[in-house]
Amino acid sequence: MALRVKAVERLLKFDKESAGKYRYVMKPELYTSLDQKKVIREAALRSGVSQGVMKACWDAAGEVIKAWATEGHSVALPGLGTMRFGLRSKAVEDVNDVKTSLISSRRIIFTPSVDLKDELANTAIQITCYDRNGEEVKRVTSTSGDVEDSENEGSNENENQNGGGSSNTNPTNPTNGGGSENQTLTSPSINGNASFAESTQVSMSGPDGAEIHYTTDGSTPTVLLQER
Repeated sequence: MALRVKAVERLLKFDKESAGKYRYVMKPELYTSLDQKKVIREAALRSGVSQGVMKACWDAAGEVIKAWATEGHSVALPGLGTMRFGLRSKAVEDVNDVKTSLISSRRIIFTPSVDLKDELANTAIQITCYDRNGEEVKRVTSTSGDVEDSENEGSNENENQNGGGSSNTNPTNPTNGGGSENQTLTSPSINGNASFAESTQVSMSGPDGAEIHYTTDGSTPTVLLQER
């Protein structure tokens, strides 16, 4: 079993005025969607119980998790982590202005367990690289989270210089800002961790010339992306 990843050559723009540069952007390969019947059938085979019993347990667990999560509980998901209710809303200064219309979205927050994180970190990775024309140009594999073995050793000069690893130290890092492709930039410094009820001040700083991309909802920051 391995995590399948694809690296696709895309034109990245670091601002609206720049011409952009081509970089290999990595993303997970999407697997076939598994429906509930298939999951229940596989779980029944592994547990030794009938599919009817497994479906009844599945439905009952789903109803309990849904009810408790929407009531504000952090609910344990066996072998996976916990799930809880969350929301996004606007902040107001006057308590009299607090109203339900300030809530912009309601969502479910999933927190993976340590075991699940370890399993993900220890799973082998297979990367297939495609150029801007959609042609496969390289494959790399690993036995852990670090790319260790190239299936196309010696395929380019940078690879040999880097000891058979990836041709770029950080090819998808948007903070490269169009500089050297083998340049590694330090992480930005973020100051501000005081507890707050409505608002607080946070400052961020990084190396000269670097662009800092951030989000406030835990998602992965991205740069402006334009297809070829």
